[in-house]
Amino acid sequence: MSVSTASRNHRRICRGIPETRELFLRGHATVAEHVRTVLDAIRETDGELGAFVAVAGDGALREAEAADRLVSEFGAAAFRDRPLLGVTVSVKDLIQTRDLPTRRGSLLPNRRPAADAPAVARLRAAGAIVVGKTATSEFGWSASTVGRLAGPTRNPWNRGRSAGGSSGGSAAAVSAGLCTASVGTDGAGSVRIPAAFCGVVGFKPSFGRIPYVPPCPERLAHVGPLGRTVADVAALTSVLAGPDHRDPDSVTGPPTLATPPVPLRIGWIEFPGTSGEVRRVTEDVLPVLTGQGHHVDRIEVPFPDPYAALVDLLAVSEASGTAPEDEAWCDEGRAALVRYGRSLSGTAVMRAEETRMALRATLGSVMADYDLLAMATVPTEPFAADAIAPSWAADPDDLLWLAWSPATYPFNITGQPALTLPAGVTSGGLPAGLQLVGRVGDDDLVLSAAALVEAELGLAIAPAPETKEE
Repeated sequence: MSVSTASRNHRRICRGIPETRELFLRGHATVAEHVRTVLDAIRETDGELGAFVAVAGDGALREAEAADRLVSEFGAAAFRDRPLLGVTVSVKDLIQTRDLPTRRGSLLPNRRPAADAPAVARLRAAGAIVVGKTATSEFGWSASTVGRLAGPTRNPWNRGRSAGGSSGGSAAAVSAGLCTASVGTDGAGSVRIPAAFCGVVGFKPSFGRIPYVPPCPERLAHVGPLGRTVADVAALTSVLAGPDHRDPDSVTGPPTLATPPVPLRIGWIEFPGTSGEVRRVTEDVLPVLTGQGHHVDRIEVPFPDPYAALVDLLAVSEASGTAPEDEAWCDEGRAALVRYGRSLSGTAVMRAEETRMALRATLGSVMADYDLLAMATVPTEPFAADAIAPSWAADPDDLLWLAWSPATYPFNITGQPALTLPAGVTSGGLPAGLQLVGRVGDDDLVLSAAALVEAELGLAIAPAPETKEE
């Protein structure tokens, strides 16, 4: 598996969680020095990238100084109850924070209280330093990061290409080395699409494993971490997971797999529209899987495309939360979705729910035969930075804004865990991602299998700092 020469020379500000811990324990830098460097880098370099919409200030530095006092007094023991001590993280602008504005990518006012969502509170309790809020499309409606609040978020690998969305700011920030990890949301691919486009790891855990507060009525959205490595994403997941009474779906949470089966039975799927370049990169992983002793079958897509039902579920949810007088302030594409949602009948919504139940049953049957499914995360390379989708899906009135990513949204409908990790780089110099999908509750199996693939590939891809726009 080849790695771009630029990636070998890329000098990163933020590294993985274990490296960050060693940085502090060995005295190579204090937490305060590291956080100050990160904040300065964001302010100096993010203008052309557009990953951040708000940057932390003195509060983050005070938290860093408190972390330094803990490291000075307790050494390695300071990390025992604070596994993310001193780690810099960013938070998607859809997730509430007490000290940074949450605008939800919108010109509309955010009337929610300025308090930390459970995910943010758990990050801080684990010692993480929140360095900023990252860009999203309005209310996360599209799989790009384009809107009226700010300019588009650009891909660190090529400023002329999209970072994906709607957690595009999170993926771009991690990819560019402007934070160690980030927390995004994924309602139809919004963590995995930008992670694949930007060459980082993104994880959508089983529905309910990480509380989503306030809950989304369409029951599609998941909170999920993004990082440079599977280990970093797993570390964040362990901190973020667990029930919270404010999210009824998280009260019990899905079961976790105690002993993963070895070897695994893996179903390999190619979705329609997969480009030759994406196929070439992702299929290079096939011999890695078989070389690890897994049994891999190529299978046809085992279910009809549920896109129409997804649109109906999302549209009704968006319409229910948007007053007619607010439409003038909405993003044009989201306004089209809201208008469509208002036209739907209760019967149409119930048909969408029937599709959801049928898909869950079908994939339940498929997963009786396979421990994991594997596929390209997205079928195409990143499109233009200022577009909401590839050209054939970019007219908002056509309601096709996510139809180009058929491998992501089915697993929001079913609630299954799904992870994307970098599989390599196309001949055009852009990342392509491999997605692994497990049964509901088998989050740890997905993470452990992905870590083994990551180790076998040995990739350390990162965008070159001198990457130019095309």
